[in-house]
Amino acid sequence: MRIGPIELNNPLALAPMEDVTDIPFRLVCKELGADLLYTEFASSEGLIRDARRSLQKIRVVQEERPVAVQIFGGLETSMEAAAAVAEQARPDFIDINCGCWVKKVALREAGAGLLKDIPKFKAIVESVIRGTSLPVTVKTRLGWDAKSIVILDVARMLEDIGVKALALHCRTRDQGHRGDADWSWLEKLKGVVSIPIIGNGDLTTPEDVKRMFETGCDGVMIGRGAIQNPWIFNQSKHYLATGEHLPAPTLAERVATCVKHLRHSVEYKGERKGVIEFRKYYSGYLKGQPGVSKLRQYLMTFHELEPAIARLQRYVDEVGERICVA
Repeated sequence: MRIGPIELNNPLALAPMEDVTDIPFRLVCKELGADLLYTEFASSEGLIRDARRSLQKIRVVQEERPVAVQIFGGLETSMEAAAAVAEQARPDFIDINCGCWVKKVALREAGAGLLKDIPKFKAIVESVIRGTSLPVTVKTRLGWDAKSIVILDVARMLEDIGVKALALHCRTRDQGHRGDADWSWLEKLKGVVSIPIIGNGDLTTPEDVKRMFETGCDGVMIGRGAIQNPWIFNQSKHYLATGEHLPAPTLAERVATCVKHLRHSVEYKGERKGVIEFRKYYSGYLKGQPGVSKLRQYLMTFHELEPAIARLQRYVDEVGERICVA
């Protein structure tokens, strides 16, 4: 699969997820086998107004390459200018979020809202292409709802105007995360366009990853499945290569990765903010372990790094080494 100068063979990508895929989490997933990373989506309006939070979202570091900055918005002039700002962060390419289903985005003619107005969809994408010299890709959904699935026409249009790859979450905007993702559209897309197609939706096991590749898509993008199990990237690669499963991570391995992630969080955000913002990740790392509810209550009280690490390490000693329940 090629995106501009980037060439990857059957890549596993980490999906862009708001308040999740910051630099610390991306680095952990990279170390655990992710081939391609995306930032959280950043508002075009925030970027062109130098909003601190928006600019923080598009920061990238050398260790995570290849990495894309994802932007969203509903005004052509703003998206063109935001593309130029995003290029200054020096990502490998720029991705346009045309699939976010939440009301505050989709009902403001951005994200998946563009699926209701294909001429505007085209104009927004063309504005980003004008605003940058980097390759431009798009992530979107099947359509607004089951009665208006437009993805085949959208894909043809995107290829015609110069988009270098298309990532498809195989649900409609109306579904949100409900119901099953319909992967049959990935095979249909491969029949109408030649640009790389990256599949997304309902990927939680190595078997899921294998089945999605069997649709013919060029890459697989893992989202929520990586929050609960960031090891899914290496697990899937091993399964694809051998047909066998890697052993589940032990409790000690899960906690060691959790601590590494926590240290990354403090490194990039400062101690207090890094420890507090990390709290949302504990449940994923410790899922299924004994006494986790009480442990999380303790961890939620910490504002400093070393006490949190000490409590996690003491927990391993208390529980003892065991194979984790996935």
